[in-house]
Amino acid sequence: MMDSIFEVLKIQRNLAVQFLDHYTLEQLNTIPEGYRNNLIWNIAHMVVTQQLLVYKFSGLPMQVSDELVERYKKGTEVTAPATETEIAEIKTLLVDTAVQNEKDFANGLFVNYAEYPTSTGFVIKNVADALSFNVFHEGMHIGIMMRLRKLV
Repeated sequence: MMDSIFEVLKIQRNLAVQFLDHYTLEQLNTIPEGYRNNLIWNIAHMVVTQQLLVYKFSGLPMQVSDELVERYKKGTEVTAPATETEIAEIKTLLVDTAVQNEKDFANGLFVNYAEYPTSTGFVIKNVADALSFNVFHEGMHIGIMMRLRKLV
């Protein structure tokens, strides 16, 4: 089962990379009327959330900076446009964090987990729950991005 979760994560991350490859900096930063965030916020939010759910609540160091977490965590909105440099960093993190997550899981790094109740009502009790919930979460944001792309 975990193999399929990591496979879905790779597919989702590749879809997000395609957004970065096929949309301009202006399009990635555009917030359409009626929306609170843009394409790049959704992509960076996916990376940050995965790191929080899987690593932070497991008591392990995250692969993203505190600044990135503060800018893209749950409940945040765009405060400034993302730069080319930031987008390049996010693109690298999209791939690297997924690859590292699979390696760390295979190596048994995830021993402890601080239970976390999500806003959907699902309570994450262990890293397997976190990985499962994360692909659900990223799928929601891919769906939002598919709507946004038609408006930028």
